[in-house]
Amino acid sequence: MAVIRAMVRDLNMPIQIIGEPTVRAADGLALSSRNGYLTEEQRAVAPVLYRALSQIATAIQDGDHDFAKLRAEQIQQIEAAGLRMDYLEVRQGVHLRPATAEDRDVVILVAAYLGATRLIDNLHLNLA
Repeated sequence: MAVIRAMVRDLNMPIQIIGEPTVRAADGLALSSRNGYLTEEQRAVAPVLYRALSQIATAIQDGDHDFAKLRAEQIQQIEAAGLRMDYLEVRQGVHLRPATAEDRDVVILVAAYLGATRLIDNLHLNLA
């Protein structure tokens, strides 16, 4: 959505982009047609991505801005659960540059493979 918003802004298009919260299952997994490719066992493991995002978000909200440490800890948890990491990033929410401790608008982004299925998720934080 950040890329689409930037494109609309840069091209001066008279379009309003309205974001909606991610719809999630009770265990936190983002609902997606990709989930249909998961086996029952994989589906039980998949919520580790949302737990990782949530743990990073809680740490940031509690004042921890050592993003490299937070990422490393959660990458270890995700990989221990059997997923193959693509990326886990803490970025500034508008321009998607690497986040700094001064940023008030932050997005945590993750992508990982569970078997042959690539799962993606994100969590937006407004720290104002």
